[in-house]
Amino acid sequence: MKVLVVGGGGREHAIIKALKKSTRITRLYGSPGNGGIMKETQCGSVKATDISAICDFVVECEINYIVVGPDDPLSLGLVDALEKRGRKCFGPNKAAARIESSKVFSKNLMKKYGIPTAAFYTFSDYNEACAHVKLMSAKFPMVIKADGLALGKGVIIAQNCDEALAALNLMMVEKKFGESGSNIVIEEFLTGPEVTVMAFTDGKTIKPMISSMDHKRAFDGNKGPNTGGMGVIAPNPHYTKEIAEVCEKTIFTPTVNALKSEGCPFKGCLYFGLMLTPAGPKVIEYNCRFGDPEAQAVLPLLETDLFDIFEAVTDERLSDIDIKWKNDYSACVVLASGGYPDSYKTGFLINGLDENGSLFNSEAVIYHAGTAYDFFKKGFVTSGGRVMGVSAVAPSLSIAVNKAYTAAQTVNFDGIQFRKDIGNY
Repeated sequence: MKVLVVGGGGREHAIIKALKKSTRITRLYGSPGNGGIMKETQCGSVKATDISAICDFVVECEINYIVVGPDDPLSLGLVDALEKRGRKCFGPNKAAARIESSKVFSKNLMKKYGIPTAAFYTFSDYNEACAHVKLMSAKFPMVIKADGLALGKGVIIAQNCDEALAALNLMMVEKKFGESGSNIVIEEFLTGPEVTVMAFTDGKTIKPMISSMDHKRAFDGNKGPNTGGMGVIAPNPHYTKEIAEVCEKTIFTPTVNALKSEGCPFKGCLYFGLMLTPAGPKVIEYNCRFGDPEAQAVLPLLETDLFDIFEAVTDERLSDIDIKWKNDYSACVVLASGGYPDSYKTGFLINGLDENGSLFNSEAVIYHAGTAYDFFKKGFVTSGGRVMGVSAVAPSLSIAVNKAYTAAQTVNFDGIQFRKDIGNY
């Protein structure tokens, strides 16, 4: 079986490392890949969003199965295009991917089917949105979200009217996030511990993975701007068995059933961003794919063959698969470029890696994200904001965190930044 993983981030590197354990895969490809992925697979040079070129690459290399990692190609309909070519895929089609690509769609879906979430209003008119935030009854803090994809950065928490108006101007007038800000969602600010639960679903059956806790803010103490994620621990200490049962009954299963009822059954990895509020668990956001960096903490805990699960999802027989997890803990620390998530420089040589992009004599694992291999410098260099994730698994959370940080301190490049408090909660 020839398998292609589309994408070039830490999530895709984690998926590839997990798939390499399968004895059923004869050849593994990545496109566009990154510095670390190129050491694991044969990489194509095709961008994940070039739908036509990806389809041609699949036909040319006679690839049988495709795993689509990022949100952009899913929202553009890559799975639809590949299925028309007779290929099997892991990932939702374009219609189902709207659960992430349109916050307006997902919020209206939750409202229609009674899935608990924050109270909200949607706007496509800038002046009407401004009028709403100026109302005497408007409550702050207030959450303002761009409707479309924005690399995990299209959410602003406004503390007062002035900040809210500035956010609306940024999204709807200045188009900071492009057309993603043409429509916006204004919703109530929820409080409580945050939990991420990713789940495999074939459109009928849903099987949640190990829970996790993401650390979104750039700096220690949950300060600074939102990022795509600066670290993860798994499982989430706040997510009890009792809460899990409530979530499955009121959120997970109803979401799968709602999408099916809307004529767009979801097949792939469905990501639930949850807030454990005093009134019970509520949905903050959905994603239509594995989280990044959540995948780097959760997938190392998986014992079952990942490719077996993928095929069961595609063939709508997930109920037949017994998914097993290690009774351990995992921690991932993200090493980022100086200045991320704002402006940053790239091209810096990364020290502390062997010729395969791995750590020297370490139990921790490196997942490459924003890296490339420079043949002139004869080494790996930075090529993005989040450069790599350092993950470790251990019998306790404290040991896993310790191992991840010990390993992270053996890696260095100009401008390196990372949070020192991953695992604090």
